[in-house]
Parts: sequence; structure tokens; C-alpha cells
Amino acid sequence: MYTFQEAARQNALEVGQEGLRLAQHHLKLARGFILSPRYEETFYASNNLPEQLRKFFAGINPKRLDEDVLEVACEKAQKLLLESYLLDDPIQRIYLALKNAGLSGRPVHVRRPDDLHFESTTTTYPGREVLVILKKLWARDWDFEAVLDRLDSKGSIAMEARPAFIFEGLTPELDPELSGQWGGKVYTTFGEVVGFLQG
Repeated sequence: MYTFQEAARQNALEVGQEGLRLAQHHLKLARGFILSPRYEETFYASNNLPEQLRKFFAGINPKRLDEDVLEVACEKAQKLLLESYLLDDPIQRIYLALKNAGLSGRPVHVRRPDDLHFESTTTTYPGREVLVILKKLWARDWDFEAVLDRLDSKGSIAMEARPAFIFEGLTPELDPELSGQWGGKVYTTFGEVVGFLQG
């Protein structure tokens, strides 16, 4: 896990291109932190998810795709992720990061770098609700459109773990003034920056 100040010393694989952009403005950001891809990798490995997912999609042929079969596999995959558990050590690290960031008992949202889709909740101490929305975010990688996109672009269902942002606030809103100043789409909650997308 990284603060956005620490993110400036990382690479894009660890914190995302957007994480690097936000790190340049860390004094103007809302409370939050970045989850390393290793956090997601640990979740997959500890639940033996790669093997179970392979079985769900074993009959999928990208060259002769049966979309009905793919849709059923995607539904099973998402259900599997939502019903899987984080180990106690990663859970405690999330709780500690929430406490250190001043987010315990606060409204928060999670999302991927350079992706506007987010999941949000209001937390109560120690922050169990964040674990739920984090799994919802990860499960989104297995919805029909996401898997279809990987089949089209990569020829397989394979995906790599990616960073995730956890920020204060329920609903990021576009800030036209800051967007003009920063040269990209800047999003805020409570008047503080939670997103900086290019274009």
C-alpha cells in the first residue's frame, strides 16, 4: 500500500499512470491511498481462484465464441470472487491503512487508475465495508463485457492484477476549473482531488 506521496517513487505497474500524475499533486488530494497489485494477487492465490476460473472458462473458444456459454461462465466467476475471502493479514493491513489515512467511519470509494467506474460505501470502524466494495471492483473484471474485451484484444481471458485507489467521498464529480488548469479531467469530492484522467 502506498500514500500518494510515496507513489511518486514507484512505477506505473505499481500505482498506475494516473497514480503517478496524482502523486505530483499529492498536497491537493483528498484522503486516500493506493493498493499495490500484490494485494489483489494475494487474494487470488489464497483462494485458488486462477484454477477455479480456468475451469469455468475451459470450454470457451475465442475463434468460435458462444456468447451464452461465456455469459454463464462470467456469472459464475463474479459470484466466486464475491464469495471468496481475504486472509486476516491483508484485512488488518487495509484496516490500518484506513485508520492512518483518517478514513475510518468516512464515506469512501474504490476504483482502478484511469477508469471512471467506482464502488462506494460509508464505513464504520474498522472498515469491513471497504472489503466488500473492493471485491465488487475486482469482480467487475469478470463481467461479460470485460471478458469479451480481453478475448478480442488478447485472445484469452487472462488478466493481470492492477492497482486500486481508495479515496474519501462517495461520488467523484468533474471539476471544470481544475481540469482547465491541470490539462486533463480532474475529479473532486468535498472540493479535494480524487482523480486526474488524461484527455
